[in-house]
Formats: sequence, structure tokens, C-alpha cells
Amino acid sequence: MLESLTSPNLQTILVAGASRGVGREIARLLQPHFTVVALLRSNSAVTELEALGVQTVIGDAMESEQLEAAFQGRSIDAVISTIGGLPAESRRADFEGNRNLIDAAKKANVKKFVLVTSIGAGESVVALPPGALEALGAVLKDKEKAEQHLIESGLTYTIVRPGGLKSEPATGTGILTEDPKLAGSINRADVAELVSRCLVSDRANQKVLSALDRTQLFTPNEIAEFTP
Repeated sequence: MLESLTSPNLQTILVAGASRGVGREIARLLQPHFTVVALLRSNSAVTELEALGVQTVIGDAMESEQLEAAFQGRSIDAVISTIGGLPAESRRADFEGNRNLIDAAKKANVKKFVLVTSIGAGESVVALPPGALEALGAVLKDKEKAEQHLIESGLTYTIVRPGGLKSEPATGTGILTEDPKLAGSINRADVAELVSRCLVSDRANQKVLSALDRTQLFTPNEIAEFTP
């Protein structure tokens, strides 16, 4: 589905959060088309990622000096971040880690930064029911702060906000929309494909997009789809 995933301006992509979930799916999809470097907090996923042909570098996004070391000696053209934390954690990477990563990327003069957050952040807060907001409120506020930091950074960016994530094979029915009022679910593999398309699309530059499966919306709606 991504046979023609190319960009004349992008060769080396740093993926933060590639040890699992959406980040792992993104690294797997991009690897045949780019040099992919996975930024990892520990070496637990090194063997699996390197078996996929993905390069790895150890660095904690919560420690800014480790990020600077990760960028040194590499010509990183773009960064994709899927890092975050759980509501119960007292110190989460959703804002602090992403802020450090955005600052390091700017210092390294990367050409594009793609940030994966969540529906419920920013103006999409209206899409979630009160119970979800109560459970995820602190995390969503951190994600919103990270989004704002990226928007104000001066970097070329795309922000992708997935709906509820499922660990099932790609359906091919994932869509992007600029409408912040929609909510639903989407498989992680479909999010990865949409993020990968945004990476190489100039149309997606300076956009904030929700990622949903058109067959898994919480309530039936007309969808104004965005095509990267």
C-alpha cells in the first residue's frame, strides 16, 4: 500500500517510540523506503528492530543531553514522535519528552516533525465523552502542550491525533480529517500508514489532523476527509 513512499528531501527518519505500538508499525513501514533510526530508552527492542533493518540509538527523551548526543553524527531529515505515558505515571513524556525532542530537532535543523498525540487534545476535546476526559484529562493536557510547543517552534510539522487504538491488522479504511469533533477507533497499523503518508506530503505541512477508521466512528457522521 506504500510502494511509492518517497521524498526527494527526506532520507533519514528518526522515530521516537518505536519499541512498540504505533511507533513500531511506523518504523516497519518506513524501513524499505528510508534510513530509519529508532530512538529507544532501553535496549529491550534493539534486536527485533535491527532484524527489520532499523538502526537504533539509545537515548531518553526526558534527558535533553541524551537527545543531543543521539542527533550528533547523524544527518536526521525528519522526526516522528509517538512517545507518551500513562495517567498513573507522575512524570510522563507526553509534554516533557516531546518538548525536549522538538528542541533537539530544531537545533539539528530537521526538515519536518510529525507528532502523534490523541483525539481529545486541543480543540478536539469536544469529541470525547466526559468519562474519557476525566480518565485521560492530565495526559491530554500534556499532549496539547506538546502540540503547542511544536506549532510555536518554527519547524515544519504535522500533528496526527488518532482515536482509540486497537492492535489488529490494518483495515485500509483509516482516514484523516481536519474536523476536530469526530471520535472513534482505529487500528495502530492504519495510523502508521496515515502518519507515513503525512511524512512525505507537503499538503500535510502545518496541519492538525484526526485519524479514524471510517467504519469505527462512535456516531455516524459525514466525514470531510483530508488526503495527504
